Amino acid sequence: MVSTPDFGRTLDRLKPVVGAVTKAHIALYRRTGGRLGHSIPGMPTMLLLDHVGARSGRLRTTPLLYFVDPEHPDDLVVVASYGGHPRHPAWFHNLRAHPDTTVQVRDEVRPVHARVATDAERARLWPAATATYSPYTGYQQRADEVGRTIPFVILTRRS
Repeated sequence: MVSTPDFGRTLDRLKPVVGAVTKAHIALYRRTGGRLGHSIPGMPTMLLLDHVGARSGRLRTTPLLYFVDPEHPDDLVVVASYGGHPRHPAWFHNLRAHPDTTVQVRDEVRPVHARVATDAERARLWPAATATYSPYTGYQQRADEVGRTIPFVILTRRS
């Protein structure tokens, strides 16, 4: 297995390619009301997360895998895995600074409040996360190498 710091550097070098694919995904998702981009063959469902830059104040959008909290079906959960990268993804830091935001799920845009799951909630949600996307197990193993616990973010609908 590639060491986590090496993986992180590799992932960082791929940012321009990933960025271009991400922009296309977002545009397709928005233009089609999620008919294209919400479900991708072989992948779990995806939402579009809007978030404000913690330092820049700029509005950003990130497509993310999500699942529904089995005990609270109106709550959505996203996993700040970043593939097991040594650092948390930028969107995670942005949500901590600006937790009130919106997500688009298919053609529905909903206001949400984001909060980091407690340790107990994360333990309860872990089986649902890995059932949704089994690579999370390997991502956490990679993150463990640098002492990072991958956070879960619960997105609760706001009125």
